[in-house]
Amino acid sequence: MKKNSKIGVICAIFCFFCVSGCESSPSLKTIAPINTPDGMILYLHSRNIPALKGVELWDSQFGTGIKLQTSHYEVFTTLLEPLMLSQIPGFLESAYRGYQSQLPKPIETTTLFTVYLFANRQQWEVFTTEFTGPQAPLYMQLKKGAYYLNGACVTYNIGLKDTFACLGHEGWHQYNSRYFKYRLPSWLDEGIAMMFEISEYEKGFFVFTPERNFNRLGSLKRTFIKGNIIPLRELVGINPGEVVADTNDTLAFYSQAYALVRFLREDDYGKRLVKYQNLLLDGLNGAWPLSDGDKRIAADRNISITVGWNKKVGSMLFEKYIDGKFENIEKEYLAFCRKIVYPVR
Repeated sequence: MKKNSKIGVICAIFCFFCVSGCESSPSLKTIAPINTPDGMILYLHSRNIPALKGVELWDSQFGTGIKLQTSHYEVFTTLLEPLMLSQIPGFLESAYRGYQSQLPKPIETTTLFTVYLFANRQQWEVFTTEFTGPQAPLYMQLKKGAYYLNGACVTYNIGLKDTFACLGHEGWHQYNSRYFKYRLPSWLDEGIAMMFEISEYEKGFFVFTPERNFNRLGSLKRTFIKGNIIPLRELVGINPGEVVADTNDTLAFYSQAYALVRFLREDDYGKRLVKYQNLLLDGLNGAWPLSDGDKRIAADRNISITVGWNKKVGSMLFEKYIDGKFENIEKEYLAFCRKIVYPVR
């Protein structure tokens, strides 16, 4: 099994730590059950959902489901849950705008992103067994959550909050894997994905509120209390596969990567935001100053990513684009971390 495949599953497995929150529309909380795809289609048409461009029947191996289409997504689903299906078009389009906002200016996209949303775990397992092939036993370790593979995000209903949180996270991996010429080092890829785990419903769309990601903030505070802080120079070179055996190390990596992306975007009125965006922009365009060998690995997702490559490239890019004086910036980073966890109990 390729290491990059295994690492992708590890990232998906730990996505379930994120689940905690998007607020639903109060007017949709008491909806009568809808038991047929045809009935769901009629219901969705009657709602005049702003982000929904089309809805039709989907003839799947699990029976007839429905297909939702937005400006940038197609969602194949067997779920007949009115609240979630009413909100998922707006959620996905809001996430897409959020992904675009990571860059200095939005990019042109044409091909629709694919999402599979199953009604239950059993359907998800049958699909995943066929979809992931030899890697299926590893994906079955996912107790709840979502994964991104072969261009698609795949999940099942684990409740509106948790499902949306995981789709927001995995959706970032889907977005950058399709459009970025170079794959991102782990600290950056996972750090950004966690910006889309928490959201609030607002007039048919969603606003993402990473400052309210209390699961990540709680993990970060526990990391400080236990003295498990990963030094910044080490953090930017870590691959999640290196820390998966130790839960404390895993939580430290994810919570610190989350805080690092927020630090680069927010600290001191965003003084490093342009550097952060330039790092992403050059990854998008394939302009990082890498050796020929490292460029080949960065550009070809079919080549196994190694711990060594991630450590070398992650550290080099941080020094080149953000700051090479780790001792100085680490003090500011840790001060930012203490500030954002101070209110958290």
